[in-house]
Amino acid sequence: MRNRNTNTILRGVSILFLTAALVLSITSLIAFSRQRNNYPAGMTIAGVPVGGLSPAEASQRLLEVYTSPIEAKYDAAVIHIDPGTVGFSIDIETMLAAADLSRTGGSFWGGFWDFIWSRTPPETQIPLSATISEERLREYLQNEIASRYDEPPAPAQPIPGGTSFLPGAPGQTLDIERAVLLITDALRSPTSRSVALSYIRSSAARPTIDNLEILLKQIIITSNFDGLIGFYMMDLQTGQEVHFAINNKQEITVEPDVAFTASSTIKVPIVASYLINRGSDLDAQTADIISRVLGRSDNSATDLVLERIDPTNGPIIVTQNMEALGLQSTFLGGMFYLGAPNLLPGRITPSNSRTDIFTEPDPYSQTTAAEMGILLADIYQCAQNGGGALIAAFPDKVSPATCQLLIDFMAQDKLGSLIQGGVPDGTLVPHKHGYVLSRDGVMHDTSDVGIVYSPGGNFVLSIYTYHPVQNIWDITNPLFVDLTQAVYNYFNISIQ
Repeated sequence: MRNRNTNTILRGVSILFLTAALVLSITSLIAFSRQRNNYPAGMTIAGVPVGGLSPAEASQRLLEVYTSPIEAKYDAAVIHIDPGTVGFSIDIETMLAAADLSRTGGSFWGGFWDFIWSRTPPETQIPLSATISEERLREYLQNEIASRYDEPPAPAQPIPGGTSFLPGAPGQTLDIERAVLLITDALRSPTSRSVALSYIRSSAARPTIDNLEILLKQIIITSNFDGLIGFYMMDLQTGQEVHFAINNKQEITVEPDVAFTASSTIKVPIVASYLINRGSDLDAQTADIISRVLGRSDNSATDLVLERIDPTNGPIIVTQNMEALGLQSTFLGGMFYLGAPNLLPGRITPSNSRTDIFTEPDPYSQTTAAEMGILLADIYQCAQNGGGALIAAFPDKVSPATCQLLIDFMAQDKLGSLIQGGVPDGTLVPHKHGYVLSRDGVMHDTSDVGIVYSPGGNFVLSIYTYHPVQNIWDITNPLFVDLTQAVYNYFNISIQ
């Protein structure tokens, strides 16, 4: 009786345990199945943890992260960038498909066994799948950030009443190439969504050439000089020009330019013409003669050079050579000795045909500020790199060595005043000055043309003055000095 009861009890207990195990297994199976419908712990999609989330919840989480604005700091400005604005979008379908494959691709019962024993599933990382329009990003950086927050350098400004310039201020511009990389990385990151944009510092800008022209005109108008001045300057790095004329404090047109007596500045075309026609392989005697022409402005030596060009028509050949360079108002009609015949009597040029202004130009020798300046610029370009009109017009007769030889001869003019008086000691200024007494024994014309070599840039100056009464040296020379100093300071702000 006892054995039967004991067996009954044992059978009931066994059934109870079996039932409990079955219930527990079914419950665990249901729990695992529900869990299997969500992403496993340790899974990340595009760096975003999605463990325990359903695909819909994971999709929402990804959108929340990757559509949140990027914070960009540019100097003191803070800009929030909407990813969609710069063409950034994530491919959620592709990433969820990869995540689903990882979630359901393994053995069901193997996963259930791991679930039963509370084994942590291995970490799974689904990489980001996204696209970005670099073109839209660059456009945004340029139009929305650079255009608003860049600070262009402020140019130096001329000091009224002087020849110097107030220093400008440096600027900064967005480093767009670097910004593209930084923002792209931030857009692709779920956590590092703040960037500090870098910028490029730029040095203070040189004054504009228009500001230089204004300063030069102010210097003339406020000076004691009340005659006529023709001014020409060329930046030999950029080819920019300043060209104007002022008569008795009033600006006049330079179309056409004003005709001036060339005086000794015509000796530059004369020596240039000799080198064109007779070559630059000079014997000692010829070199000495040319040194006297350009270094000491010796008129008798100048006549010797003209005779060596051609005993009869030397002046005409000089004029023809200048015409070949496009210099229509520069000519030489005769030798320098007293009583020399004028071989080009009544020579008409665009400049001496003007009826609104008259400088009593010498009928033997005339030029303009611009034409002489352009000639010096051609000589410089020829010497530097074989460029310019001089070598183009006479390709078989002129070389860079020829032009450098001419510059070297011009450098022997050591006047120390006019253009040379406006530059620091030791500055190389190959130049030729000129002034002449009229028949009334009074000096009406003073001129100087030269190439100035400076640390901040090289330039040509060509300045001609005329006064109908008297060109007073103590008024004219300081004016040349101030004008030259202003141009020199324009090119050399840091050492003015």
